[in-house]
Amino acid sequence: MKSIGGDKSGAKATFSASAKDAEPAVKIDLSKVKIEPLFEDAVDFDTFSKSDFRVVKVEACEAVPKSKKLLKFTLNDGTDRKRTILSGIHEYYEPEELVGKTCIAIVNLPPRKIMGIDSEGMLNSAVYEYDGHEGLNLLMVDGSIPAGAKLY
Repeated sequence: MKSIGGDKSGAKATFSASAKDAEPAVKIDLSKVKIEPLFEDAVDFDTFSKSDFRVVKVEACEAVPKSKKLLKFTLNDGTDRKRTILSGIHEYYEPEELVGKTCIAIVNLPPRKIMGIDSEGMLNSAVYEYDGHEGLNLLMVDGSIPAGAKLY
C-alpha cells in the first residue's frame, strides 16, 4: 500500500494492507487523526436493509487507461458471472497487490458508467485524515470467507 497521503517517497506512515494485520505497520499518533462527523440524519432500518453488502474476491485488477485514480476490479461475487467495479483508489494501492484479496462491496447499486466502463457496485473503504493528509484503507476480510457471503 502506498503511504497515507499518496506520497510515493515513503516518508509518511504506512499501513498494512493485510486483513490479518489488524495493527498498523507503523504506530500512528491518534492526536493527528481526524474523521468526518457522523451523519445527523437517521436512516430507518427498512431503507438500510435494502443495501446488499457482500464478500467479493479480487480476481483481477488493473489501472484504467487515461485515469490517474481509477482501478478496474474483476470480482467473484459468489455468482456465475464476474462483477466489474471501478474504484478511485490508485493513489493508495497498486493493482497487482490487490489480486487475491477478499473485500467488502455493496452490490445492488445501479450500474454507473465511469470513463465508458460500467461499474456494478462499490468497494468499501475507511477514509480519514492523518496529519493533514487523506488516508484510505480498502476493507479486507479473512480470505477463508467465501465469495458471496452476505453481511448483516
